[in-house]
Amino acid sequence: MKAAVLYNAKDLRVEEVKEPNPLSHQVKVKVEWGGICGSDLHAYLQGLATEPHPIGKQEPPFILGHEFSGTIVEIGDGIRKYKVGDRVVVEPLLYCGECYACKIGYYNQCSQVGFIGLNRDGGFAEYAIVDENMLHLLPDNVSFEEGALVEPAAVALHAVRESKLKPGDSVAIFGAGPIGLLALLCAKAAGATKIIVVDLSQERLAKAKELGATTIIDGHRDDIVQTILQLTNGGANVAYECAGAQATMANAIASVRQRGQVMAIAVYSKPVNVDMGQVLYKAIDLTSTLAYRHVFPEVIDMISTGRLDVKPVITKKIALDDIVEEGFNPLLNDVKQAKILVRP
Repeated sequence: MKAAVLYNAKDLRVEEVKEPNPLSHQVKVKVEWGGICGSDLHAYLQGLATEPHPIGKQEPPFILGHEFSGTIVEIGDGIRKYKVGDRVVVEPLLYCGECYACKIGYYNQCSQVGFIGLNRDGGFAEYAIVDENMLHLLPDNVSFEEGALVEPAAVALHAVRESKLKPGDSVAIFGAGPIGLLALLCAKAAGATKIIVVDLSQERLAKAKELGATTIIDGHRDDIVQTILQLTNGGANVAYECAGAQATMANAIASVRQRGQVMAIAVYSKPVNVDMGQVLYKAIDLTSTLAYRHVFPEVIDMISTGRLDVKPVITKKIALDDIVEEGFNPLLNDVKQAKILVRP
């Protein structure tokens, strides 16, 4: 079968590999669509770990891709809940099930957490092998393209659900990439009335406005904080930091009101400094979320019932053969792009 295999930093090859077979607790999924994630970009630029993951147990290189949907074409002997022909989306977390976090249901905080597509072969291939506990049925009225957006939408919905946002609150979202745009949609669905989005890209800001942002702010401006404080009469109730940068974290902290909250969603490639004086003075709740837990069914239901329209976040669809030239390179160099989907 054809697959996109990451060997080293900036060495992603679309090549023929052996078609995999499922174990007793696994299924084989014919991949329909997969999304390129910021984590994929980071892996592409930095490379992957050289040692096998303690749960994934696979020697690198790996097939990339952890945001994908498809159809079950083969099941292992131990599978009872799913059948050949089922339309599914994949929750790609690897977790041990034995550590403290796992035992209290916080499997996304597992001490050995990993992802298929980053720590084991993933979904940028014609077929993918998936553990039974990773599967969620996709309703017939939800397209495979929308299915590929369930994973990043789960990141955003989990963050909004874990935050202190209440109906009628104001929010500031720093970063209008896919997660920021999906956080906008989730905050809107949760009842936020003022939704302010900050980004460096005019194209992404226009997309945020299209999706329901009440105010958009150019990230190059030097009065970002003052503008948000004025618009919200003293500061946003919640700021979602979706960019993973020093400047956006500093602005998020400065932009919330007394007893406000800063929710960090982004993955940080390097440490950032935090002004603890502001945190203390304003009694800010500075917190974060990692991935998601127990939220895929809710995301799927929200898409199915029309409460969450993820389609506008998709800006491009490409073939697997073009994943580097038309996928990774544009996402690294073209600020107009949000979510690019890949079809094997």
